[in-house]
Amino acid sequence: MTRRRVEVVPYNPEWKTLFENEKQLLESIFKPAEVEIHHIGSTSVPGLSAKPIIDIMLAADSLVQVEKATPAIEAAGYEAKGENGIPGRRYFQKHDENGIRKVHLHSFEKGSHQLYRHLVFRNYLRSHPHDASKYSEVKEKAALKYEFDIDSYIAEKSPIVKEIEQKAMQWRPVK
Repeated sequence: MTRRRVEVVPYNPEWKTLFENEKQLLESIFKPAEVEIHHIGSTSVPGLSAKPIIDIMLAADSLVQVEKATPAIEAAGYEAKGENGIPGRRYFQKHDENGIRKVHLHSFEKGSHQLYRHLVFRNYLRSHPHDASKYSEVKEKAALKYEFDIDSYIAEKSPIVKEIEQKAMQWRPVK
């Protein structure tokens, strides 16, 4: 089995364009009134270093909509992964022509705590550049330290993720 390299790179302004292209593709599959499509994750925060994989959050009125659209999502190049470890999620991955993962699509029902958690985390980092910079530094060091060990990379950055998530939830608590 080939081990994938943990790659964290400086922010790339093209990530926004890549997201917009995927958003248009997804909007062609769903009725716009039924879904919200958000750019999340580190690639959505200007200036933040990230693994070069676009994370997209699709908020649907119902997961049944996502399940019914799965054949069309797969026809658009995505691979369905089911819940993939998070109850109430429908998860998809998209790879480029070389088999390199390029997009993660996370689908939740509108009102989901997971949806809120991801959006408030992103918005907090966008509004707090000092914390975004600290997070960037931790991710860069972890990627160098655990170049071929994604689990250790995730464990290494977990404390700062929890710290920032806690700050984000205090900053914009759930109503």
